[in-house]
Amino acid sequence: MDGERVCVVGVGAFVPTRTIDTDRIARAIPGWPAERIVEKTGIRERRFLWDFDEKTGRAIPPPPDANFYPANNTDMCEAALWRALAMSKLPATDLDAIFVVTCTPDELNFSHDAMELHRRLGCREDAFAFVVDDGCGGTPYLIDMARKMIEGGKFRSIAVVASAFTSSLIDRDVYTSELELEGGKKINAFLSMYVFGDGAGAVILRAAEGPGDDGILRSVAGTAHSDLVIRRGGGSTRLPYHASCRPVDHAFVVDGLKVAQSYPTYMKRCMTAALEGHEALAPQIKRYYFHQPNKRVMDHFVARSGLPPEKVACHVDTRGNTSAAGMLILLAEDVERGVVKMGSGDLVMIAAVGANVHYGGQLIRL
Repeated sequence: MDGERVCVVGVGAFVPTRTIDTDRIARAIPGWPAERIVEKTGIRERRFLWDFDEKTGRAIPPPPDANFYPANNTDMCEAALWRALAMSKLPATDLDAIFVVTCTPDELNFSHDAMELHRRLGCREDAFAFVVDDGCGGTPYLIDMARKMIEGGKFRSIAVVASAFTSSLIDRDVYTSELELEGGKKINAFLSMYVFGDGAGAVILRAAEGPGDDGILRSVAGTAHSDLVIRRGGGSTRLPYHASCRPVDHAFVVDGLKVAQSYPTYMKRCMTAALEGHEALAPQIKRYYFHQPNKRVMDHFVARSGLPPEKVACHVDTRGNTSAAGMLILLAEDVERGVVKMGSGDLVMIAAVGANVHYGGQLIRL
């Protein structure tokens, strides 16, 4: 690794307390019965920030005059970032950049959520603030970019914040529609509403001071091309008031077959590349923090890879798929519980792939 040594100095997470069981989401968004959802995905419940009306199948936003916090995506990101900063013992004014990785921002344009975090935290005017529109693989992808920025010597501290705000999207008309793909294949949108949940995670990366063997030992990222998740609406070519725009265009539609087929290929690529030059350290890895598409896909990959299941952090069966946030939430919760410890030398790996396609991985000594 050239340039500065880059260390993880703080992690934080926020997960809502509202638990939504699979029976309830199946009543709101008809498609599969609850038993089939559990059988196919292994997800028994998920966490939602907003509630929903089972009869209408629509999200219930909190009253605008209510004292409700966190109430949106930015709030969840803020809660996670403050916790990461507290662990790092750094003031927000030390941050040189905030990158928010999400595909569910409160407002689509002008990096709204990152700009609002910058304002709330009182960051320096010359500190960068961007929202990066990305899904599950976006977190290690952005961590790799932030690492390179710090190694270059122009940045010292960067926050990468990742989030998923699924509960605001609930709409029966949108998520029970079919999307037709090229070749005539049709896929239904309800799978997305069954597997995803809400949450945010944050990590603080900082240039190391003095000698040491901690930090990001190896980091990789890559770009490929496959429509694992499709969302056609929202951009200038499919605005809601365009005659050609249909409800399903506003859904995040997961191609479950493509995800199941591509996940092991890209995840193995991430792991192999992240260990390159450090193969002898593989037995020392204490925990793996992977993107969690669903419990069935995770379990199959872990078994097929020959990884010890007790080393692979996983809570998708009770939290849902929290997209880009999942890996950071798992890491933050492990640190909080003492499963791994900052400054201990514990070796961990982060790896993820998602959306259309970004992938990446890191081998990190805490």
